[in-house]
Amino acid sequence: MTGAVRLSGEAGERPIRLTLRFTAPGALHPLADLRAEATVRVQVAGFADDAAATGSMEIAPLRAGRIGYRLAFTALDGRRLWLDGGKAVTVRRPLASMTRLSARLLDAEGTVVGNARLVFDLRRDLLPFLASMRLRRRRRPWPQAPGTRGTPLPRPADGGPAPVAPDDLLPSRWRGQPGRLEVWYATVTDPATGTGIWLHHELVAPADGSPARAHGWAAVFPRDAPPVWERFGPAPWPAERPVAGYDAGGITVTAQELTGAAGDLRWRLRVSGDGDPMFTFPRWAWHRELLPAAQILPVPTGRFTGTVQVGERELTLSDAPGNLARIYGHGNARRWAWLHADLGDGDVCEVVAAVSTRPGLNRLPALPFVRLRVGGIEYPAGDPLLAALRFRARLGRPRWTVTGRSGDRRISVAVTMPPERTIAVPYADPDGAPAVCHNCEVADAVVLLERRHRDGWREERRWELIATAHAEVGERD
Repeated sequence: MTGAVRLSGEAGERPIRLTLRFTAPGALHPLADLRAEATVRVQVAGFADDAAATGSMEIAPLRAGRIGYRLAFTALDGRRLWLDGGKAVTVRRPLASMTRLSARLLDAEGTVVGNARLVFDLRRDLLPFLASMRLRRRRRPWPQAPGTRGTPLPRPADGGPAPVAPDDLLPSRWRGQPGRLEVWYATVTDPATGTGIWLHHELVAPADGSPARAHGWAAVFPRDAPPVWERFGPAPWPAERPVAGYDAGGITVTAQELTGAAGDLRWRLRVSGDGDPMFTFPRWAWHRELLPAAQILPVPTGRFTGTVQVGERELTLSDAPGNLARIYGHGNARRWAWLHADLGDGDVCEVVAAVSTRPGLNRLPALPFVRLRVGGIEYPAGDPLLAALRFRARLGRPRWTVTGRSGDRRISVAVTMPPERTIAVPYADPDGAPAVCHNCEVADAVVLLERRHRDGWREERRWELIATAHAEVGERD
């Protein structure tokens, strides 16, 4: 691709040329949603000539309406820079939109140092481009079990999807599109003191196309005192995408560790877990981004060890139960409720009930996604979206409920969030609309699993959590 770039502080433009070689993990087609690794030569007259530049391409012409480029290169003066841009694919002008690239040049602090426009010349370069394509077949190893190295997991005997490692679910999914919200959050209960902890990290890409920002908050819920919470950020999202999870403004999240500071709160926690990740929404919704948003748990039954400091007081955690979860989509729901309940012995219950902001859907009742894992078996069976149609939610504060059935089993969940143990956190969605979440990490919950018999429903399992459930209710204004 060739074109022109206008550098900051310069009146004129300089010629720019990109020569790319990329490797995609699958076949290219209009419905593709792939991330391709690229090696590049970046040439800007009198400014850069880096033949060893590297980066990635996000190829999703129809599903996301975008082909994104993020390339790292070195300028002649030794500065490390990034070219960050994309082609906005449109149905009305598919060829023109897929051959024209708008991009920004960014430095290590995320400051824009130039703006570029490039074009792929169809008449001159299309045939060489097509002739250069190669299809290579290779065996891909099965994902590794959490906490193991070098021993692949066996293929599932029932033909179901292969297990996924938490490390594969932590990296950012954002490809530069405006109007996106990405969340990494952890909730923990200290078994020694009953203290609840909430660490919430966000990447917000405003709908108006302004630069993405990283921010969040941390909260501590003592049993014998009011909750305290502090915000951190905003900070610019790094020009070079973090490979392990969240990393901005000195705050980090990986599948093994969470570190950071916000006001009087500081934390350094190590994470371990032996349970498979949990997909509260369908797997296809997470991987293909076909719903307005989706939530998953890379570590649904984790154990946290480390310290959380509140002012001069330091809380030491040892093998504290908790979870590490993710959200990605277009923003918050119109109304929503969430529950994470660690039921012990590897059993867990996760509930997300929400009313969409989409026209038409915003008039429907809340749609509850329920996943109950007991003894390694998940209820309801089948696709979580189809199962959600058989559940009903009644949202409110301080109490909300979800009930429904799947086959010969019925699941009932009742959550209570005492007002004195609940905090309200206001914030803004990517479209600028204000939202508020009411969160309680020391909530009460009752989870009931029943089975149908000839004489009616009989209780099969019952869990009652007192001040150890993690819950939230929120709404957009």
